[in-house]
Amino acid sequence: MRDRFRDLEGPLAVRKKDVVLMATVSSFESLSHPTRSELRQFAELFTPLFQASSDEAKRQAVAALSQCQTMPAAVALFIGNQPIEIAAPFLAASKAIADDTLITIARMQGAAHVKAIVSRNSLSPKVIDALVALRQSQPRPAAPAAPITESEGVPLSPVPVESSEAEALAEQRLANEEALRERILDLAGHLGRKDDDRLGLRTLTDLQEALLVRFARSREASHFATALADALSASRWLAERIMLDLSGQQLATTLTSLGMSFLDAVFVLEGFYPHLAEQQHNVTRAWMVLDALDAEECHERVEAWRRADRYTYKPEAAVTPALEETESRRFVRQAPVQRDMRVLGRRSR
Repeated sequence: MRDRFRDLEGPLAVRKKDVVLMATVSSFESLSHPTRSELRQFAELFTPLFQASSDEAKRQAVAALSQCQTMPAAVALFIGNQPIEIAAPFLAASKAIADDTLITIARMQGAAHVKAIVSRNSLSPKVIDALVALRQSQPRPAAPAAPITESEGVPLSPVPVESSEAEALAEQRLANEEALRERILDLAGHLGRKDDDRLGLRTLTDLQEALLVRFARSREASHFATALADALSASRWLAERIMLDLSGQQLATTLTSLGMSFLDAVFVLEGFYPHLAEQQHNVTRAWMVLDALDAEECHERVEAWRRADRYTYKPEAAVTPALEETESRRFVRQAPVQRDMRVLGRRSR
């Protein structure tokens, strides 16, 4: 019986450490803006727990941490140097890895880690240059030597052949390096979209943004709703519906989608929703609400609201003719046919 408990002691201990590791990671994920002290404590706790946990727990922890916006540099370097089956999602998706850390991981690890780094949504020019330089420094496999066959009456001239082959290999190497550089630059340009690139998106004009800020300063909700409806090219009902969300989340989503500057959006939210002006972690709650939004998700959500508004809202111009036509028909129907006939009979006499 004791031997059985001893056999179970090892797996139970590993499972317990897995639970502690995931609890530590979950606690760190809940911190939207961790302080230096919290980052240091997490770095001290994470490494020993990670090393003592199972492979499945390691994968789950790395997948969860790849979504964090902030992370200690030591932890990012430690995770990036793990085997590729564990570190791949972190290298490909994490926004908390600094450029220097990515370069260090690429130099320390093999081609699999470099491939995961290249698959990131955006790469800085610094990282691209480092990857190209790393590619250039790697030794290339030697080409198989062609057998030399001597022909009768033809003297061998090895020196010109060797020099021409060396020049051809050098030219081929330069062409391959340039092609690799262009490919990485194209990949970074297509996948990494700049925040100020609003081509094809609905964007506030300078006048519209100035009006929204002015109405928020004077807290004129009616005028603000009118200006917001004009900016959205939607009905006033939709603008009022957005402003009725007392949490400020819908208005923050709309302002982010329209491309309002961050500080002006914070001012507008604090003007209409006083509870968002409260200080938390040295910034206001409005700042935290806007900072947590994703621009692409805001665009999709606002466009869905506008489509629903077009389906459900009927302009007044379309209703007015219908009302006039209805009234005219009612007026014609007020005279019965028999009465008209009697009147005509009397007149004929």
